[in-house]
Amino acid sequence: MTEKSSTDLFLDITSQVCPLTFVKTKLMVERMDAGQTLEVRLNAGEPLENVPRSLMELGHSILSVHPERLDEPEGVHRLILRKN
Repeated sequence: MTEKSSTDLFLDITSQVCPLTFVKTKLMVERMDAGQTLEVRLNAGEPLENVPRSLMELGHSILSVHPERLDEPEGVHRLILRKN
C-alpha cells in the first residue's frame, strides 16, 4: 500500500465501494497529524464525487484531484489532501 509520492501517506481505495471508500479514507485521516498530506487513489463516479466533498465538509483541504491517465477521465483518479 506504499508508493513513491510527495505526500506523507498513500491510500488505495480502488477496490472499495461506497460508503467504504469514505470510511477507509476517514479512518486514515483520523490517524494523521494536522498538516500531513495524504494521496488517495480512487475510482471515478461515486467515490470521486463523495470522498472529496465529505473531506471538505470535515474541514480538510483538497490540494488536487486529477485522473491518473488523461485519456481515461472515467478511470482512476488521484486526490491529494491536507489534514487541517
